[in-house]
Formats: sequence, structure tokens, C-alpha cells
Amino acid sequence: MRFANAPVSYGIFGELTLDGVTTTEELLRTMAEAGYAGSELGPPGFFGRPERAAEAFRASGLAAVGAYVPLNTQQPGAVLDRDLARMELTLDEIEAVDPAALVILADEGDPGLIARPRKDRSRMLDRDGWAQLIGVVTEAAKRARDRGLEVSFHPHVATYVELPDEIERLLNDTDLSITYDIGHVVLAGGDGIALYERWRERINHVHIKDVRPEVLEAARAAGDDDFAGWFPRACTRLGEGESRLDEFAVALRAAGYDRWVVVEQDREQLTPDTYQAVVADQRANLDWLRRHLAGPAAN
Repeated sequence: MRFANAPVSYGIFGELTLDGVTTTEELLRTMAEAGYAGSELGPPGFFGRPERAAEAFRASGLAAVGAYVPLNTQQPGAVLDRDLARMELTLDEIEAVDPAALVILADEGDPGLIARPRKDRSRMLDRDGWAQLIGVVTEAAKRARDRGLEVSFHPHVATYVELPDEIERLLNDTDLSITYDIGHVVLAGGDGIALYERWRERINHVHIKDVRPEVLEAARAAGDDDFAGWFPRACTRLGEGESRLDEFAVALRAAGYDRWVVVEQDREQLTPDTYQAVVADQRANLDWLRRHLAGPAAN
């Protein structure tokens, strides 16, 4: 296993930037200095032009692991068209940086799901909505594969592929492998260890996240739609939440998983005042990975 991080662990996601705090190049150097071997690319265009992304990764010595591609599958038209155009930029970035990096597709859900994460089953997509989702995801995967790129799908809290039954349905209805994020699975009410065992033959990427489900419960009860506000409070340093990561580490080692393990400790927007604390957290997360996942598995 090799260990990577992602810009979201430093408070970079969606339209957020590092302006006034650091630079993209310095962020990668910070990861490398902490001891990580790779990083995901961050939001589309995070590095500017693909050539700048390639140079930043070369300079840092980090491998490019993958890139997250959000798709508003239930909003055909201008919104989805924008997502697909941004996906093409991401594909350009991957080709420039490292064509071995994964294209990580994900549904974006809608505001109602954000206000009621771990959705009521009544909010699961009907037949037509699900067919729309499968069609969008299949077409996006084809675009990436036509360029010789490997694809994964990331089930995610507060989306239309969130609950264990929805993940199972996606696996049954497509040939896609998935990015397994134990934190999202736990927040969606799943058994993170048992479901890893169930799906491990279809898992080609791992995000490791520790979570406090009580934060989601409180947001759900309040109908709190400030996802960027409450979700970082649900994510902890590795080993400090309720994802049963010690058991997950045993399961990964026993299965012989030999691909990337990517830390995703979703954070609030990075500021000059929080930068050093965030860097310290990511060093602590790598220490946890090394203690639990480095070296040969026990017999």
C-alpha cells in the first residue's frame, strides 16, 4: 500500500482556493515533506492549466493518484453540461500529470439531500431517476475510458449513491469499480467492515476517513443545509472517530490490498490561522497509517 492525501484534507474543495494562505505548489511540497507519496488533484482547474499541474507534481516528487469528478446526474441541461465540461478539463489534467491516475466519478445529490443526509428511503431515486443516473455515469465513464483512463465511482453522503442499498444497486447495474470511503459508508448507516468484505473485489481505490456520526445526526435533526459548515466537524483525525479504523486496517491487510490509501479528512476552508494545525493533523494521519498499515501483514 502507498499513502496519499488530497487537497480536501487541507480545506480545498468545490470553488475554494488557497488564495492568501499558500500556493498549490507549496501545498504539494507540504504533503511531500510530511512523507506522503501522492496526492489527488483537487477540484477541476485547481492548478490552473494542465501543464502547471504536471510541473507542480514533478517538482514535489508526488504521484498523482486521481481526481474527483462531481456530476449533477439529476439536472440534465446547463448544470450537467457544465459538469461534463469540467470533467474534460480534469481528464486533460490527468493526461498531463499521470495517465495512471484514476477518474473518480461521483453523484452530487441535491440541496434536499444535504439537509437530510443518510436519506429516508422515500428519497431514493425512482426507476426513471435511477436510469438517468446510470446513463450519466456510464457516459462519463465511457468518455474517460475512450482516453485510456481508469475509472472509479465514489459513493458519498448526501447524494443519490449514499445508502448501502444504492451502492449495491450501482454495482449491479454497471461494471464500475468503486472508491471505498469507510467514513461515508458509516455515516450512511452501513457496517464499514462487513461492506468492505462484501464489495472488495469491486474496490479499486480507498479513501480513509474517520467520522463522528453524532454530528450528522444533529445536522439531520436540524435540517442543517450548511454542508460545508457541519461536515468538517463530522470528520476527525484518524483513530479519533467511530469508523472502526483499527479493524479496517486489519481487513485491508488481510485482503492484500496493494493500491493507494488516500486520507480524506474533510476540512473547513483553509485560513492563515488554521494552516499549521491542519498540517500537523495530516502528519498525525500519516503516522497512524504507518503504524497500522505499513509492513507485511500478520499471519
